[in-house]
Amino acid sequence: MRTRTVTGGDGVEIHVEERGPADAHPLLLIHGFSQSRLAWTPQFDSALVDDYRLVAMDCRGHGASGTPSDPDAYRDSTLWADDVRAVIEVLSERPTLVGWSYGGLVVADYLATHGDDAVSGIVLVDGITEKGTADADRFAGEQFVALDSGFRSTDAAESVDALGTFVRLCVEEPLDDREFYRMLGYNVAVPPFVRAALQDRTVEHEAMLSDVETPVLLLHGEDDPVVRPAAARKHADLFPNARLETYAGVGHSPFFEAPDRFEADLRAFVDDSNN
Repeated sequence: MRTRTVTGGDGVEIHVEERGPADAHPLLLIHGFSQSRLAWTPQFDSALVDDYRLVAMDCRGHGASGTPSDPDAYRDSTLWADDVRAVIEVLSERPTLVGWSYGGLVVADYLATHGDDAVSGIVLVDGITEKGTADADRFAGEQFVALDSGFRSTDAAESVDALGTFVRLCVEEPLDDREFYRMLGYNVAVPPFVRAALQDRTVEHEAMLSDVETPVLLLHGEDDPVVRPAAARKHADLFPNARLETYAGVGHSPFFEAPDRFEADLRAFVDDSNN
């Protein structure tokens, strides 16, 4: 395991962890709302690391990355975009971007600001590309929306209760205690004001998606209660070079719930888009 820190947008320090051959094709993994790089633990422990360079970043305000105190530091798309660019610039090859959930919005922030010339492929996993719009509201599951006040709460009991419910919403089948408390831990570590700022963003990248020429793979759990599968179908219509794969019996986290299929789909896409 190798770690490094890069300087992202407005000087925020972004923590990066990687595993796999340093000269292999890089997969830049971008986690979701209130998560951390540790969400990708199943992939870091998989055979993917034999053939690819897995690079997982902690988004600003999450994990071991810098946490600016100004809520505006989380509302500007160019800052998120510059965080991703800072990681890409230390890689020796054009990576495949893999964005899960809110990570899809971060990927879209990057594409809207810097374009797709520096990436070889894009994978959105139960992803979003807009926030604070009518479509964003339409695609958000009711159970997730109901947790908003708890996400913002500074009362410890209320906050932990909301985040515990959120963790359970992220998977279709019940989690054992070991996995539940591991996931809850890195969700709780994100300050409430960061979650509030992420929730309060208003950003819409729909007009830009049709300009993305890079191959796109869309993976989405058919039983996702956080981001409705209709979001993926919309993305399939908007990206000119997109392919959609849905996972029956899977919720919001295909990479965790169906890792073998997820990793096989990812391998096939990466190999196809780099030949």
